[in-house]
Amino acid sequence: MRYIAFDVETPNHRNDRMSAIGITVIEDGAITREFYSLVDPEQEFDPFNISLTGITPEMVEGQPTFGRLWETIAPMLTDPDGILLAHNAPFDMGVLGKCIEAYGIDAPLFLRYACTCQMSRQSAPNLPNHRLDTLCSVLRIDLDHHNAGSDSRACGLVFLQCLRWGVDPAVFTRTYDVYAHKTLRKSRK
Repeated sequence: MRYIAFDVETPNHRNDRMSAIGITVIEDGAITREFYSLVDPEQEFDPFNISLTGITPEMVEGQPTFGRLWETIAPMLTDPDGILLAHNAPFDMGVLGKCIEAYGIDAPLFLRYACTCQMSRQSAPNLPNHRLDTLCSVLRIDLDHHNAGSDSRACGLVFLQCLRWGVDPAVFTRTYDVYAHKTLRKSRK
C-alpha cells in the first residue's frame, strides 16, 4: 500500500486556498519521495496566517498557482492505489477539495484518507495532547512546524510509528467527497 502524507498552509481565515503544500510518499514502510512548493493563492493574506506560517505575499509572487501546480501533484494525491494521510486530516482535505473546486479541476470524486491525529490518540492515549508538535517532541522527530514540507514528513513519520505501535490503518481510512467537501459515513457491517 502507498501512503501519501500531505500538509497545506493557508493564506487567510477562509481556508479555501493554499500558500504552501508538502507531500511525503511512503511505500513499504519507508519514505520514497518528498515534494514541497510555495503556492500563489491569488488571495490576500491575513496577518495571523503570516505570523503562523512565515509565508508572506512577497514570497509567493511568481510561484505556481494551485491550478498550475496540479499537474505535478495530482499523480501523488490522486493515486488510486494510495491513501492520503494528514494530521487533523479534515482540515487539509477540506482545503484540497476547495482548491480543486475553485480552479475547476477535473479530479476524482472520492479520495481515501486517514488522520494521523486520530491514529495517535488510539495508540498513545496517555500523551497530554496529540498535536503534531507534541508528537514530534515525544518521538524525537525534527519539525519546523507550519512548514508544509516539514509537517508532511513529520506526519509520515508519525504514521510509521503508529504502525509500529500496532495501528491498523484500515480502521481509520475514510472516503472524502471532493466536491461536497465532506467525509462520507462509513457503512455499518
